[in-house]
Amino acid sequence: MNARKVIIRPVISEKSYALLAANKYTFRVHEGANKTQVRKAIEEIFGVRVDGVRTAWVKPKPKRRGISSGHRRKWKKAIVTLHPDDAIELFEGQGIE
Repeated sequence: MNARKVIIRPVISEKSYALLAANKYTFRVHEGANKTQVRKAIEEIFGVRVDGVRTAWVKPKPKRRGISSGHRRKWKKAIVTLHPDDAIELFEGQGIE
């Protein structure tokens, strides 16, 4: 599988920002991707060394609009721990600090 198809986007949340201090980055990944594929994709895209990968399924949230109800889709996320000397700049050149 192509590295750009494995990694969909970074997850931006309060919890993911708190993990940045521990050199852990959270990404939304392809549903069929395993830990080895995620590790290789991160190393290829960002040029860093990966120490560990943890994956989890995010449960669907119930949603309702008027009388009809349903739920969002479930999705897979990966928390990637990098080598202490490496870092990823997620917001390069966007002016977000």
